[in-house]
Amino acid sequence: QVQLVESGGGLVQAGGSLRLSCAASGRTFSRYGVGWFRQAPGKERELVAARSSSGGTTYYADSVKGRFTISRDNAKNTVALQMTSLKPEDTAVYYCAARDYRLGYDRYEYPYWGQGTQVTVSS
Repeated sequence: QVQLVESGGGLVQAGGSLRLSCAASGRTFSRYGVGWFRQAPGKERELVAARSSSGGTTYYADSVKGRFTISRDNAKNTVALQMTSLKPEDTAVYYCAARDYRLGYDRYEYPYWGQGTQVTVSS
């Protein structure tokens, strides 16, 4: 099992930046693929970015390519999501998730979840 705790959400103006962090505890974090999902009110939870356990494979949703960067530090058991050029449509609760080794593209592939952190982008 792995436990995940997100931090770093908040309120930011459009065009601004935020950095989300996810701290993992439990079993060896380096064995897990990680993903950042988000869920806006009334919408499905969607994958924003993901990275495999080795870091060799990375995925970004088209809506965030060039603006968001996922990174991980296996020595510190953390994964981050750097968000720049934020838009009001980025407003959502952001979740960190983990699964064994590979990155996954669907929420149901991830058995481990954090509690979420709110990101609000004002226009």
